[in-house]
Amino acid sequence: MKFPFRLLLAAFVAFSAGCATQPPATRATTQAAPAAAARPAPLLLISIDGYRPDYLDRGLSPTLAMLAKDGVQAESMQPAFPSLTFPNHYTLVTGLYPDHHGIVNNTMADPQLGKFSLGNREAVADGRWWAEGTPIWETADAHGQRTATMFWPGSEADIRGRHPDYWKLYDGKVTPDQRVDQVLAWLDLPADQRPTFLTLYFDAVDHAGHEHGPDSAEVNQALRETDAAMARLVQGLRQRGLFDRINLIVLSDHGMASVPKENSVLIDQLIPLDEVQTVSLGILAGFNPKSGHDFAAIERKLERPQQHMRCWDKTRVPARFHYGSNPRVPQLVCLADTGWRIASTELLARRKGHISIGDHGYDNADPVMQALFVAHGPAFRAGLRTPAFPNVDVYPLMTHLLGLPAAANDGDYDAVKGMLRNRD
Repeated sequence: MKFPFRLLLAAFVAFSAGCATQPPATRATTQAAPAAAARPAPLLLISIDGYRPDYLDRGLSPTLAMLAKDGVQAESMQPAFPSLTFPNHYTLVTGLYPDHHGIVNNTMADPQLGKFSLGNREAVADGRWWAEGTPIWETADAHGQRTATMFWPGSEADIRGRHPDYWKLYDGKVTPDQRVDQVLAWLDLPADQRPTFLTLYFDAVDHAGHEHGPDSAEVNQALRETDAAMARLVQGLRQRGLFDRINLIVLSDHGMASVPKENSVLIDQLIPLDEVQTVSLGILAGFNPKSGHDFAAIERKLERPQQHMRCWDKTRVPARFHYGSNPRVPQLVCLADTGWRIASTELLARRKGHISIGDHGYDNADPVMQALFVAHGPAFRAGLRTPAFPNVDVYPLMTHLLGLPAAANDGDYDAVKGMLRNRD
């Protein structure tokens, strides 16, 4: 399974880009009314990968708790299916379900493009994988606003010839404090160069959850360290007179579940793996037909009730998942029950002691898969607690805050506008 953003290249580079042309809309959506035409308040989107909403109750995130108390806190936020890092981070900045933006898994196969995985630097940087969605930085650039991303899936790719104006290649050695300092440095730029939309990404909580489980002392330590970086950010914003003038959205991409090492469904004991193309294993496994073999028989077998997993032909995936129409979704998908993984005998032997005991990717309705949402700033109401909502709604909220026309998306601005002081 994934260890988010553990990519091979350790350098990071700044890059400037001009305006991008927005592609024609392809889906109907509820559009946000544009905000005032004047330069909008800056918007900083912060992702704490793998931060479950109940982690806030541990008392280890005082800075985040302060932002929640003085701003807006949702009971939780439902990730898109599958509840994986790359699909959900791209959903957040496009407002599209993974089935619609094309990043349908952390590991994928495409008939024209080949194979995609987190560690495949060439694929991750290939804009063709990402071009089914229009990320918010592309729309912002097309309307004269500058953008900056401190690590975000898709931002390293040349999507229709465009990157954010400022961006970094992922480097896991860059500390949380260094990430914060880079965002503050971008906010220190002269007004005509300063971004109005920025992202910031923290991954220590997710890493600790994978390696040690969500209830571990290591996760608690990662919560403390990440909150210390958030405190550094808040202090830096205060010093610049920006804290009361910037809109902050702090969220996560998914939750985390405990997965005992012994809880593996061995798929090779159920079907002959040499008779299928295995696209992915893990929490969500995917298989395509292989020429000369009876794939229909394999589907019939796996679609019958199985222990610790459910399998569907892509045309029969439950509608609530919004999943199965994209050509990159394998013909047969198998979803592990929470607390289990789908593996092969060979894979477990190869990984030996490196098996995650915390994971995600499960049913996105599961309580332990839910994500965090906190918002704070001049646009947001103070002390508001809101019900849970789906993460596709974050995108039209952000385009409204930036005064941008929303590209075609699956979100609903009307469902989240109650968070705002001015709800026009």
